[in-house]
Amino acid sequence: MSDVSQGPGWWQASDGKWYSPEQAQGYQAPPAPAAPTGGYQSAAPAGGYQGGQQTGAYQGGQQTGGPGPGGLADWGTRVVATLIDSGVLIGVMLAGVLVAAILGAISSALGILVGLLVYLAAIGASFYFTYMTGAVGQSPGKKVMGIKVVSEETGQPIGGGLGIVRGLAHFLDGIMMIGYLFPLWDPKRQTFADKIMKTVALGNQPKQQFSPDLLKVK
Repeated sequence: MSDVSQGPGWWQASDGKWYSPEQAQGYQAPPAPAAPTGGYQSAAPAGGYQGGQQTGAYQGGQQTGGPGPGGLADWGTRVVATLIDSGVLIGVMLAGVLVAAILGAISSALGILVGLLVYLAAIGASFYFTYMTGAVGQSPGKKVMGIKVVSEETGQPIGGGLGIVRGLAHFLDGIMMIGYLFPLWDPKRQTFADKIMKTVALGNQPKQQFSPDLLKVK
């Protein structure tokens, strides 16, 4: 109530006073503005990780949606996956050594050169496997055994570059093999490298058969 009008919609009663629009008979409040449509809403990656289970979308530190396939991979399955990766590398080295020995019988210099190239190729392949683990969450052995390495914070692969860093961090696991055995009693079944990079290994993922496709980043 006021002695003068305070703006649009104010009305004057018989007592000469001015009243706000809300005090008028039959007044209806204007509808609330509609929520904007077509705007951007931050999307959360699907397939997050929580409490040992892979779940639906990951959002704000919590998992939403229904349960997805997965769960933490057991230690034995991870060991077999590592042995498969090691077997591939050893096979490449043995084949290269055989070729180097044959060529070395013809020319010692040629044999040494081929042997050096084989050694460098084996190192490159090991780095490539760690890159694959970061880029898509799986090396050849992990694809065969149905394991996927993901970030425990986002539920997604950590990226090729960080995958290589994770691979280098495995050197800590190799000290007296404690880090490699750590998943046997750790609640998240993490190695030291997993804890450093904040990754977990999920099991029960789709498995692939032995084929050249195991070497593809996809």
